[in-house]
Amino acid sequence: MIQAETTVEKGELAAAQIISDELGRSGIDCRIDNWDQKRANITAQVKSSGSKAALLFVCHLDVVGPGQADWAHPPFAAVESDGKIYGRGSADMKGGIAAIATAIRQVVDTGTRLQGDIILLCAAGEETDSCGVRRFMHERSWLSEPAGIIIPEPTDFAVVTAHRGMIWLKVTTRGKAAHSSAPELGINAISSMKDFLDELDKYKPFDYAQDRIDVQPHPLLGSCSMSVNTISGGKALNVVPDQCTIGIDIRTLPGQNHEEIVNDFKRIFANLKRRFPTFNAEVSIDRAVEAIETDSECTFVREFCAAVGANETKAVGFTTDAPHLRPLGAPILIFGPGKPELCHKPDEYIDISDVEKAVDHYKKIIMKFLL
Repeated sequence: MIQAETTVEKGELAAAQIISDELGRSGIDCRIDNWDQKRANITAQVKSSGSKAALLFVCHLDVVGPGQADWAHPPFAAVESDGKIYGRGSADMKGGIAAIATAIRQVVDTGTRLQGDIILLCAAGEETDSCGVRRFMHERSWLSEPAGIIIPEPTDFAVVTAHRGMIWLKVTTRGKAAHSSAPELGINAISSMKDFLDELDKYKPFDYAQDRIDVQPHPLLGSCSMSVNTISGGKALNVVPDQCTIGIDIRTLPGQNHEEIVNDFKRIFANLKRRFPTFNAEVSIDRAVEAIETDSECTFVREFCAAVGANETKAVGFTTDAPHLRPLGAPILIFGPGKPELCHKPDEYIDISDVEKAVDHYKKIIMKFLL
């Protein structure tokens, strides 16, 4: 799966076929949903007597690119060394996929009679736009409410019940082009962006409008965060730039309204317009995912923790496909092998022993809820 190189440029189809072939060795029913030639989801289902609700495992096939930094091992070679598999996606999250696929095969191969179905979704595009899980949810009429949903993201075997949401904003300032020998004849969009960034330094999501009550930090997730991560502007050194664009990543808490953040930005624009009459800016949403929180005291979570020997649940700052699954009405947990601090970094790896440990955990979970 690592060697399939499932970046957004190459797509997920090759990895989906690898999983289909692997599960097919145990006679497990698989369906590959392929679109735009290279994009793909794969759904597998182990059918049962149907006397209990199903367990749904949701993974993502795609990976981020390897970046520009040097790697000790080629990022898509899947080098095995010192009990580890190195490669982009090893931890995030092909180790988890390998573990759950192996666990499902081992359960099926023993001939165990299940009372509830096992359903596995490996989806496209989690790292970019969640296109795969959204496509799955759009076509889910065949799926009844599961007993629970497990996402095998790398949590180093912590049972995660909550994570922050995410809103990616694009802010563009508009100006007027002119020859740089006479800058007074133009309106410099980069200078306008500087004015906006100066104001943004003072901004805290959800307390800009003084007529609203500040949202308190979450007991597990802390406060929301904001990072300006991309910028572009200007076309030539002798032209006053008429456009400048930045990309902003804001991570939000349960219950926070993303539209209010957009409205806050518009208020900032209005204030700047009053101070600088030539200021002109707009904001748009590139991607938005709500925060997720599952009741740690609900029956499913308590029984899950008992199955894997966990004494507590935790929260994480990163975002998953989980919020898109909320319409299914089932408790959602994130639990898998791999160290989350290795995600998206050079020399990403996963310990083979952790993958093997995850196989055992997933089999215990299946037996706990489906026997």
